[in-house]
Amino acid sequence: MNDKNLLIHLDPKQGYNKIFDVGEYNMKMTQFGLIKLAAGTSFTGNTGEMEVALVLMGGNFKASGDNWSFTVENGRKNPFTGKPHCLYMPRRTAYTIEALSDVELAYNGSPVTRDTAKPTMIQPEDTRHIEIGARNFFRTSEIILDEKFDSEHFYIGEGMIPSGNWSGYPPHRHDVNNPPEELDMEETYFYRFDPAEGFGIQRVYQPDGSIDETYTVKYNDTVAIAEGYHPLCGAPGYQMYYLWTMAGDSGRGLVSSKDPVHAGIK
Repeated sequence: MNDKNLLIHLDPKQGYNKIFDVGEYNMKMTQFGLIKLAAGTSFTGNTGEMEVALVLMGGNFKASGDNWSFTVENGRKNPFTGKPHCLYMPRRTAYTIEALSDVELAYNGSPVTRDTAKPTMIQPEDTRHIEIGARNFFRTSEIILDEKFDSEHFYIGEGMIPSGNWSGYPPHRHDVNNPPEELDMEETYFYRFDPAEGFGIQRVYQPDGSIDETYTVKYNDTVAIAEGYHPLCGAPGYQMYYLWTMAGDSGRGLVSSKDPVHAGIK
């Protein structure tokens, strides 16, 4: 068995589905999972000593806690049909999620040392659309939660890769704290495809060969990227989606360094 394997498969069931906890896969600041609820069911939790961001994959739901409540009745069917909602909650927050339809929420948790923003529903119109790259490495991204939001560690968005295109290219990394050129932020990639039987290729590597992994990624797969350059591509004929969650302890932002071998590609 490869002790450097960073790929996690998931066949989600009703309730909270663990993908990894803090400390696994060398991820020091991230817990990741998927909450899957059938219509009419509910999930109750407490953020404990973590800040938590729940990104809506699809469906409608009501979220409530002590003196706060949000209802999403216009949620996207899936990540290919619209922009996301995202429920942010600070530490020590009890909450209940009620499924108004079948619903899936990607669970992002990060241990915090302070109080952050109050419970907030980030709406689709609050996200920021960007276009990146050119030719067959053109892709788009929706920035959901950035450095302007009062989170201690999170920078969260989602990428959409057209049929057969590359993303994360030229290869970049963000695992050295060297501002303003690079910030140390671990990252989680969670994948979906349209049609669902699609697949992509994810590479994670370091120039010294200490990490050199290449994976076939499919629907509901996750790759935990604590360090290393991490380009990816989608198979032709399929649209590739990935939720990316970065968690950093020394600043937040889209600040990365390019692999100097490929940095000349524009």
